[in-house]
Amino acid sequence: MFPASVPTRLLAALGLVVSVTACSSTPATTSDAFSVWDPYPQFTAESEWAKTIDKCGTEAGVKIQRQAYDTTDLTSKVLLAAQQGTAPHVLVLDNPVVSTLAEAGVLKPNQDVGLDASQVSPNLAAAGVVNGQTYGTPIGANTLALYYNKAVLAAAGVDPASIKDWDSLTAALAKVKASGKKGITFSAIGTEEGTFQFLPWFWGAGASLTDLPSGKAALELWKSWLDNGYAPNSVVGNTQTTSWQEFATGEYAFTENGTWQLGNAKKAGFEYGVIPIPGRTGGTAPAPTGGEFVTVPAQSDKDAETKAGRVATCLTAPDKVLASDTALTYISAVPSVQQQQVSAQPELAVWVEAVKNAKGRTGDDLGTKYPKISQPLWGAVQAALTGAKTPEAALRDAQASAK
Repeated sequence: MFPASVPTRLLAALGLVVSVTACSSTPATTSDAFSVWDPYPQFTAESEWAKTIDKCGTEAGVKIQRQAYDTTDLTSKVLLAAQQGTAPHVLVLDNPVVSTLAEAGVLKPNQDVGLDASQVSPNLAAAGVVNGQTYGTPIGANTLALYYNKAVLAAAGVDPASIKDWDSLTAALAKVKASGKKGITFSAIGTEEGTFQFLPWFWGAGASLTDLPSGKAALELWKSWLDNGYAPNSVVGNTQTTSWQEFATGEYAFTENGTWQLGNAKKAGFEYGVIPIPGRTGGTAPAPTGGEFVTVPAQSDKDAETKAGRVATCLTAPDKVLASDTALTYISAVPSVQQQQVSAQPELAVWVEAVKNAKGRTGDDLGTKYPKISQPLWGAVQAALTGAKTPEAALRDAQASAK
């Protein structure tokens, strides 16, 4: 799931970018059990996810003891367990953390344990590729798009189908403001959430995370929206939750947010739609992927690793993953399952398209370098939007910090 915040304790101690769920953890499993650790404490033993784990254990010939942790706790507990030789047999964890644990030797590459990720879309599997080897397979993905208020756009004379690039989006925002409503809200907070929301515009400008000044046009775009009153100054402190709350007032034309808000969108009290985030000159901008990978930690018992690979493969198999992805409001990582999701819920088509164009934050072989880039980047966004620096200077300074 996408990070609601980034724990500074872990960033400082481990250099990790991790996500947060709002549930408490429970005691760890015993070392002699065949264990599966996941970041879904909201799923009880009666859930489809828990039932799928049990089924996969039966198929692999093991009795599984599942442990669900708050995501913040999960990463630190796994690192400690690995040091003590008591790592879980199967580990489900946030995708940006996979490369860090792989480089630390905590995880086994798929080829060593028979974990099959061949049916997964390559752009989603990329977050688990480290030094040419793949670690784990995504259980599903979420990403970002633009929700819009149909009534606000209609009153402003804007056809959402006309929005194809940055110029047409900005023109739509101008019309909305002229009609007396508000344009767009998003999260530009100084945490990983801010980077996560900026990346579609950064990548949509053709920029590269190894060359932060190449994203100047994207930062100038956001700054121009604030300067022209198309976006509120509150974006510099907005989380994705608070920006959604602004949109839910019914005053805004657009908000940038993810699949995890679909339930809230249906309760908003007004008709809404969703369009992909446009690239600078057209097309769908690459948005960052959220979601977890199913991985196999290293064990002293090679037979246990092999069985863990079977369990992990089972958990992400097309005939098992649909129910789990539906419960998580994820788009499946498997194209054939994506089509099943769209058949059942046609409104998911735009999200499937967004996921097809999405990129892993640690992709492009960035791995553990990503946190060292992300933090200066969100600092640059803050500096530019508050007027402390020009977009060009902010990104230039961020590049120097990243090095």
